[in-house]
Amino acid sequence: MSHPLDEHTWHRMTEEILAGMRDWRLAHPKATLRELEDELDTRWARVRARMLEAMALASAAANWTAAPEGQQPSCPDCGQPLHLRGADTRTLQTHGGQTLTLNRQYGSCPACGAGLFPPR
Repeated sequence: MSHPLDEHTWHRMTEEILAGMRDWRLAHPKATLRELEDELDTRWARVRARMLEAMALASAAANWTAAPEGQQPSCPDCGQPLHLRGADTRTLQTHGGQTLTLNRQYGSCPACGAGLFPPR
């Protein structure tokens, strides 16, 4: 299995858009420029969401307990190092209206009780 951020993965996604647009155009020969643009934007928004999700899950914030001492996230309010409270799934919307699902660790501040998901 390839790494979610490798060049092959992004090339394949781009090829999917091109092939999909060719097929869509054949099925909609009288589409207006606006319809073409909307279809292309919808397809790019899906790929953009997949790319954002892969990058977020590959970031250090996805598993911050593996970070070296002193580099783990701290409370934005009082600066104390966060304690791990477990992992949780969060569903977000992109600017393009696509859904992202991120399973990230959740931390809480032992001093003031503030919590962060995902931690900074």
